[in-house]
Amino acid sequence: MRPVDLAVRLEWVAVAAACIVLYAISGVSWWLFAGLILAPDLSMLGYLAGPRVGAIAYNALHILLVPLILALAGYVFGSAMATAVALIWIAHIAIDRALGYGLKLPSSFQDTHLGRIGRYSNSRKGA
Repeated sequence: MRPVDLAVRLEWVAVAAACIVLYAISGVSWWLFAGLILAPDLSMLGYLAGPRVGAIAYNALHILLVPLILALAGYVFGSAMATAVALIWIAHIAIDRALGYGLKLPSSFQDTHLGRIGRYSNSRKGA
């Protein structure tokens, strides 16, 4: 792994850790965290309709814009639940990125904005 790739992954680890710490401070039940941490991955069911639809569905739940807006709304309107759900969602995205999973391209589930994932990927080898 290239040093720059490691640095980016460590940044995402820091984001995930920050979300988990903020969640712990929020006092919301850990059952909610356990129940929702993998919820964005249900978007993979979109792949049953093909790679283009699958990529759209997956990416819709794996971009930061919506959970960041939800977190802001939760803060502004004093909704601990909205903030908690946003923190779980952001933690999920951050963990995915730390593991090297990116937004999907319409060509294949294995093709992401970070490169090809999977057993036979050669795009991650480098200088």
